[in-house]
Amino acid sequence: MQYDPIKRETGKIFNCCKSARLLFYSLLNILLLRSWYVRKEVRNWARYAPAGAAILDAGSGFGQYIHFISRLNKDYTIKGIDVKDEEIENCRRFFVDNQKIIFEKADLNTFVEQEKFDLILCIDVLEHIADDVGVMKNLCASMKKGGLLLISTPSDRAGSEVHGKDGDSFIEEHVRDGYPVEEIESKLRQAGFSRTETIYSYGRPGQLSWKLSMKYPISMLNRGRAFYLVLPVYYMITLPFAMLLNFRDLRKKHNSGTGLIVKAVK
Repeated sequence: MQYDPIKRETGKIFNCCKSARLLFYSLLNILLLRSWYVRKEVRNWARYAPAGAAILDAGSGFGQYIHFISRLNKDYTIKGIDVKDEEIENCRRFFVDNQKIIFEKADLNTFVEQEKFDLILCIDVLEHIADDVGVMKNLCASMKKGGLLLISTPSDRAGSEVHGKDGDSFIEEHVRDGYPVEEIESKLRQAGFSRTETIYSYGRPGQLSWKLSMKYPISMLNRGRAFYLVLPVYYMITLPFAMLLNFRDLRKKHNSGTGLIVKAVK
């Protein structure tokens, strides 16, 4: 089962114009439960953020979080980095009119900008990187004293069900299925962070929402791209249920879950 090819193809569909990309961002914010958690934590951070804060999206992808943050405060300076040329170029075209936002191709294994950022996002990135501690050290070095690193990543509690019945990975691009809480917090302290806080996301409501909004549609599209024609009808039926489940997951404290939201302070 392949996730990245479907993600790339879907992104291309919405690259035709700015209004289509804005619609894409809205859909990602609705469908992806991790986006609900990330936006909640960023809003909390923004209440106490310094004026003109510098922000890094480490693994910026489609740029949806940068778009969200740029709307919170126009004085923020924001940098997005990614290893994929296509994503960087698409984001540059979309954000071309905002001089406070820049994008750069960079590898997190080597990227360091000493003590520059007040907030760093690392959303669904570490599970793709073998030398995760090395990347954590680079991000810590790039952060100002007291700055916040916000991470979203799978936990070790089934890793967002990345394995199917045949044992193959649902998301083939991951180098690890997920983290135990103790492991990721230990690695962050090893990297130089002084304080960490971790909560589980994707509890039972979120796991069901993920199946409805992501797993089943991607499974269909892997069987044949003709299923793109069916998706609007599918989401008309399932979207209200997925949104309700996301809301319940966000509001509830979970003793376990297939995702982690980690906050680390330098």
